[in-house]
Amino acid sequence: MSHEISITGQITPDQVPMIAENGFKTIINNRPDGEEAGQPTSAEIAAAAEKAGLAYKEVSFAGNELNQTHVEAFADFFNQAEQPVLIFCRTGNRSTGIYEAAKQMDLLDD
Repeated sequence: MSHEISITGQITPDQVPMIAENGFKTIINNRPDGEEAGQPTSAEIAAAAEKAGLAYKEVSFAGNELNQTHVEAFADFFNQAEQPVLIFCRTGNRSTGIYEAAKQMDLLDD
């Protein structure tokens, strides 16, 4: 596969301009709002992404609640997203899981 992705832990709105400067074109958020105090909201990151000219999508789920609907929504957006793509959650584990699930189900375009 020729996907240009990076997977990381939680990002903040203040980091989004640097993410854009590093060449990313799209951000995908797999972390639901409100998991811990002080966590930036999806809306805050989305606003920063828009200001920086990046595409943004939230496909959030709790760590143990990944299902087919999440994987399909992720794949649908990922397949039309401009690369490189930065995918994040709290630690990167959920994002790795949803990306790998989409690959195993052959839902991602080459």
